[in-house]
Amino acid sequence: MRALLVLVAVAVLVVVGLMQFGIVSFNQTRPAVVQAPTFEADVARVDVGTENRVVAVPRVTVTRPGEAAPAANGQAPAAR
Repeated sequence: MRALLVLVAVAVLVVVGLMQFGIVSFNQTRPAVVQAPTFEADVARVDVGTENRVVAVPRVTVTRPGEAAPAANGQAPAAR
């Protein structure tokens, strides 16, 4: 029973958070008189796609203590 209450509380917090960030909004479209009121929900739309790109990746050189520093041209020093 306690787990169910925790799940309901988390769901309520998620809905409140979504409303605060403007991702979900509820608008009453017809006032409540004798009939049940009508609501309209406006939710965010997300388009997901892929794209191929060439990305420059920096070259990383690790020099351990006691090893020679790399040459100025970016090449690793010759093996001993």
